[in-house]
Amino acid sequence: MVCLRTRSRAEKRAGQLLRLRGVESYVPLIERERRCRTVPNALGFRCSPVTCLLNFSPAMVHEVLRTPGVVTIVRIDGNPAPVRSEELESVRVLVACVNAGNAPPEPAEFLDAGQEVIVADGPFSGIRGVLVEDRGRARV
Repeated sequence: MVCLRTRSRAEKRAGQLLRLRGVESYVPLIERERRCRTVPNALGFRCSPVTCLLNFSPAMVHEVLRTPGVVTIVRIDGNPAPVRSEELESVRVLVACVNAGNAPPEPAEFLDAGQEVIVADGPFSGIRGVLVEDRGRARV
């Protein structure tokens, strides 16, 4: 799997179009209350505020990039940045827990940025990640 950046509010449509083109895609959506209805919003990641996760062959790169709503593939040193299966599973657990009505995760102040962490208790137990600093707040 690799991380894909989409235009703002185009992640769901881009995910649908990619699936129609035969590309395995996952758009993590968090349901949020808006006025009188529940609206699914994309879960932002450190690499980008709007993201899809894709699994495709290198021959399909141009097909993926030509999809309406797609901005770019997140890269490291010019190569698509891989998303480990453990990280993908953690995102799936996080989305499932938040959508099930559990509280969103809280920042932990006693850890250092760059440290690998495992949530040990609560609805997000078992999620693994790396602690990053985001605007002065600790986030996994």
